[in-house]
Amino acid sequence: MKSIKPSVEIIDMEDYEKIVKKIERIGRVCYKSEDNISDGTAERFISNILRRGHESVIEHEAITVRFVCDRGVTHEIVRHRIASYSQESTRYCNYTSDKFGNEITVIDLAGGFNYDLNNPDDKKKYDIWTRSMEEAEKAYFEMLEAGATAQEARSVLPNSLKTEIVITMNLRSWRNFFKLRTEKAAHPQMREVANIALKEFKEKLPIFFEDIEGYRDSY
Repeated sequence: MKSIKPSVEIIDMEDYEKIVKKIERIGRVCYKSEDNISDGTAERFISNILRRGHESVIEHEAITVRFVCDRGVTHEIVRHRIASYSQESTRYCNYTSDKFGNEITVIDLAGGFNYDLNNPDDKKKYDIWTRSMEEAEKAYFEMLEAGATAQEARSVLPNSLKTEIVITMNLRSWRNFFKLRTEKAAHPQMREVANIALKEFKEKLPIFFEDIEGYRDSY
């Protein structure tokens, strides 16, 4: 059994300047103010429409992201609409094969819940979790050795199992995703991976996401 940290990779995003100019050009159709377009007007225009809540305009641009996280987190992610999803399938992936290193991979619990492994209480919980993951892997392998198919054996796999999910959302849906999933009330592991993504989005698409703070204690 291998334990890893969650990660995020943006796999399809247009150049920032092209995006802001495209959104400005589209948005100004609503006001018939295309003749006001000039160098440096795009970000100011977008900032104004977002401040007024006119977010339908930014639905014209979409971003595709790969999340590596546990399956429990993806159960929350796929509740978001409008979006397109493609996810690693436990029906067809056999983790005893060489391509998976002949083992299951899980997302480390300690990071999402900020465990201090020098604290006896946290260490006790972490040790129980680790033992459970090892037992789940053993049961999975035994199911396959007994002749079960991958889709049968997956029934014993844990929520902590690492999965990959590719998500495409328009910019408005991403804003909604980050507002909900980086707040204090969000599940800690959901917030962990959402904050990783939000940091990337704020660096690459500042005008669209700079107003979303996230829950600071989770950074």
